[in-house]
Amino acid sequence: MPETELPQNVLTGLLPEEIFDNLELSQSFRAKQIFKWVGNGAKTFDQMTNLSLDLRNELKKKAVLRSSKVESVLKDPDGTIKLQIHLYDDNIVETVLLTDKEGRKTACVSCQAGCAMKCAFCMTGTLGLSRNLQAYEIVEQFLFLEEIAGKLDNIVFMGMGEPLQNLAGIRKTVSILCHKDGRALSSKRITLSTCGIVKGIYDLADNGPHIRLAVSLTTANQTLREQLMPVCVAKENSLEQLKKAIGYYAQKSGKRVTLEAALLHNTNTDAQSARKLIDFAKNIDVNINLIPWNPVSILPFESPSFNEVHDFIDLLEKAGLNVTLRKKRGQKIGGACGQLGKTVK
Repeated sequence: MPETELPQNVLTGLLPEEIFDNLELSQSFRAKQIFKWVGNGAKTFDQMTNLSLDLRNELKKKAVLRSSKVESVLKDPDGTIKLQIHLYDDNIVETVLLTDKEGRKTACVSCQAGCAMKCAFCMTGTLGLSRNLQAYEIVEQFLFLEEIAGKLDNIVFMGMGEPLQNLAGIRKTVSILCHKDGRALSSKRITLSTCGIVKGIYDLADNGPHIRLAVSLTTANQTLREQLMPVCVAKENSLEQLKKAIGYYAQKSGKRVTLEAALLHNTNTDAQSARKLIDFAKNIDVNINLIPWNPVSILPFESPSFNEVHDFIDLLEKAGLNVTLRKKRGQKIGGACGQLGKTVK
């Protein structure tokens, strides 16, 4: 298969009924068997030992198991792993495995090659958008990480790209990974992080899936947010509209929403920034997740000091907010939040 040719019948992107129809199988239970093998990480059709040799040979003619391949594996001393994955059209995306102190393993997957959001503090935002990823390309990131690290506990759509600009791909990925006859991942273990696409939040609330939602707020100062995150220049994505959408999602899904803030030295860590964040969080069911900025050499920011971070936290906690400080992981391999950035070979 030429690398520039769009692959057909990529099994990582098909549900059992689609496998049955697309591959013109005579028995529906065979489709479920194939789907199960794919979810278990089968690399070849010959591993599908409960299928006849004739059927396996027929599958080789009609379908492919994977559309992408791992180009490089980078490992940080803190246990973080970053994969650079070569797609069929020569785009490169990155996916990261994070392991917390309890040993829980989370796949941080990309949903786009590049990103159109242009957040000023994010490496991916400097690249521009190449295209949305297909569901099979997202599922494959998860499977590649499981090959390296064993069974994963969680998945977050928090890598390269804006998930709410690829909701079709996200929905298909969730339906595949959560399917009872396949990987059977619980939807409770899935988080989507958005920079604040209000229309997409309402779509997710009304049409599902009702997974965990994280919103990259960064600042509740409208003027500053417009400078740092151009997406919110549009009136429909203003802080006022975003707060309404967050409240709606929390009410409709029954899930608490996480507000994320990348903390930038002498930019959004002062007392006024804390007060604005406190005001924004009033009357909506949220947690606060603070992320000291991870350095990117080409961007004009600095990481905040220890005191700067903890003074900011103290102000939020005194106001009664539930605050979590994100641990720094993966910086040495460019795998930390905001550092992902390879899109072309």
